[in-house]
Amino acid sequence: AWYVPCLASLETLQELCRKENLRCKSIGITNRSLKSYEVEYLCDYKVEEGKAYYLVKWKGWPESSNTWEPRKHLNCPLLLQNFLRDKNEYLSRGREGKALKVRNRVKALKPAIADYIVKKAKQRIALQRWKEELNRKKNHKAMILVENTVDLEGPPLDFYYINEYKPAPGINVLSGITTGCECADCPAEKCCPKEAGFILAYNKRKKLKIQPGLPIYECNSYCRCGPDCPNRIVQKGTPYSLCIFRTSNGRGWGVKTLQKIKTNSFVMEYVGEVITSEEAERRGQLYDNQGNTYLFDLDYDSDEFTVDAARYGNVSHFVNHSCDPNLQVFNVFIDNLDLRLPRIALFSTRTIKAGEELTFDYQMKGSIDLTSESAEGLSPSKKRIRTVCKCGAVCCRGYLN
Repeated sequence: AWYVPCLASLETLQELCRKENLRCKSIGITNRSLKSYEVEYLCDYKVEEGKAYYLVKWKGWPESSNTWEPRKHLNCPLLLQNFLRDKNEYLSRGREGKALKVRNRVKALKPAIADYIVKKAKQRIALQRWKEELNRKKNHKAMILVENTVDLEGPPLDFYYINEYKPAPGINVLSGITTGCECADCPAEKCCPKEAGFILAYNKRKKLKIQPGLPIYECNSYCRCGPDCPNRIVQKGTPYSLCIFRTSNGRGWGVKTLQKIKTNSFVMEYVGEVITSEEAERRGQLYDNQGNTYLFDLDYDSDEFTVDAARYGNVSHFVNHSCDPNLQVFNVFIDNLDLRLPRIALFSTRTIKAGEELTFDYQMKGSIDLTSESAEGLSPSKKRIRTVCKCGAVCCRGYLN
């Protein structure tokens, strides 16, 4: 389905709801906000006759209803902290390499400062709502956090979270598999990987033990084994809490782990729209002009299909490129044994510390069996315009493509 963003502002929608006595939790109009006043954020500050006043934006009320309130009327310590932090952040920004001295005893804020404070407050609310939306839609237990301490950028306007492939019309990402292993305790002699002619991908600690280029065959929905089977890893979803954060060096959004990740551990799956290579070529013409790199060729066996994560995807949509990455791509087959449509899983190549950014190589060097005559590498769709790489690695190649 295609979505059209609402052209009305949040304030306009709130005002309409209030006028018609309607409730809408998603935009902050509840029974409580209809009958009472709650501070949503603080907009401005002034001192009159020795008394401090704050301009208050009331939750669920339009900005036209903002009022000046004395400090003693405000019981919102966290919002006051945010206000002061945002003010000091603006004032202490360097000018020609020299930091400005923050003056706390002011009688009124300059319009530019108040405007910045309001924008930061609106951004904070928008990012919080986005975080809540992401965590509602995800199908795994680990949390997704959102963080931007760099600029005023809010959530992407044209991105929709999905947990699995979204096939374009005419593409079937499920092969209609009707059989599974009969193992009571996987792995056994006739477990799924061996039936496909490969070895089990995981060891007893559920860590990857195969080399890049070899496929992973997990047990499927028809297998006799239960959910605790050691051959069910990717299908359980991301096991680590992750944070989508704004990078400070112009790379847009990135993803960092909030937990330590051991070597050869499954981290996340790369999902998006599954489209034909012909459609990918058409979209690629548009994406090149924007510098986007979301087209990922499914060329494990052929090059008929591509995953486009530009509009639909999961956390992997925000993972940046690095010429020295800590994630590696593997092809996975579970409920679909069609070699043209593998699932794409990202595994750690080394121990990753909590707080460290997650990256993978968009060219995917070493992701496939380089001795194969038919494979040219699992890589994002070929670009027509060279994109400068900002990964900062010692071995940086200079370009993403």
